[in-house]
Amino acid sequence: MKRILLPAGATVLATGLLAAGLSGTAQADGDIAHDPMARNNSDAVSVASFWLASNGAALRSATQYTWDSKEVRKVVSKGGADPDGKPGITAPTGETKSTAKAQNVNLPKTIGKVFFVDAHGKFRWCSASSIQSANRNLVATAGHCVYDTDSDQDMLDNWVFVPGYYQGKTPWGIYVGKQAFTHFDFDTYEDYDRDYAFVTVYNGVQFDGVKQVDRRDFEHFTGPKKAWGGHYYILLSKDGGRLGDAVGGQGFAWNQPTGKAVRTFGYPSAPHPDGNKPYSGVTPKHCYGTTTAKQVGAPWLKIEEHVGLKCAVTPGYDGGVWLLNYSNAKRLGYVNGVTSTFADQDGNDRIDYITSPYFDGETSAVYKAASGPSATSGRIVGPHGELYK
Repeated sequence: MKRILLPAGATVLATGLLAAGLSGTAQADGDIAHDPMARNNSDAVSVASFWLASNGAALRSATQYTWDSKEVRKVVSKGGADPDGKPGITAPTGETKSTAKAQNVNLPKTIGKVFFVDAHGKFRWCSASSIQSANRNLVATAGHCVYDTDSDQDMLDNWVFVPGYYQGKTPWGIYVGKQAFTHFDFDTYEDYDRDYAFVTVYNGVQFDGVKQVDRRDFEHFTGPKKAWGGHYYILLSKDGGRLGDAVGGQGFAWNQPTGKAVRTFGYPSAPHPDGNKPYSGVTPKHCYGTTTAKQVGAPWLKIEEHVGLKCAVTPGYDGGVWLLNYSNAKRLGYVNGVTSTFADQDGNDRIDYITSPYFDGETSAVYKAASGPSATSGRIVGPHGELYK
């Protein structure tokens, strides 16, 4: 197993983000790094209010978070997969159902977008999915969709997960990030061989209508509100429950052999290197294929231990899960990777290949720390539609 001895330095990915004002200092337990996001109900309320204000205007204005298409290159073979122990799996929960339409593929309710604010104050998103945990409160995505890899700080700002997101609609609510878990080598050295993250989230917050109130109630209300034309309005919310109860959770698999079929999901949006833009990022897309029998590397990113898949999607797909043994009937499988980088293997300025870190026993340790019984969250909506302080 590769070990980073010196900081990797500045990555060439254009993924610069400011550290979240609500975030704290990273802590590490061996190979596991964990960082607070919204530390308490008051912090979570601020984040939820930010995205719910003006009927979700910030969500609708967000664009994909991407690295410079000029950095899309060809990846190279680096040898066989490197399991560090016996294969293992954690079973998924819930039979998810979806009303979305796709040719011959039932889209899982677990997939969605994570939203955050970048270093320039722009609203951004990546792809992600709910994943099984003891507390039913866990999201799987790419590490670079959670951690700031450019300014050498810790966390992204105002981080939330929205399963089933579509054009400003949040059918199962928004879920504010509470704590992020990743491998120590990614958090500390920006090692893209460990570009994965698992984030615990608070109970969902759902929009429940606008109510006109008097000035006194307006001033005492905690949550999104607006005074206009001499009148006072508050945005009522309701508790969306735990993420895993609302949409289910995909399973998890590690130390699996490569050369197996996987189904990947995500929201591609950015153009190809040649400027062609076939995707809008509005609806999720999917790829199906067999992972590389060998590991692949990207020398310009110091990547040595990724696996690859032929898939002609573009950034925005970052963080989208790779599902092993996906059941089209149950819409469930086992997360065995997340989209990390994009490659142009035939040199025609079109992305035709995606890569993921290889999920091994160290990935499993990070996942187990994030999914254990001690990684609890809680609700942030009160009984009268207010957001808790």
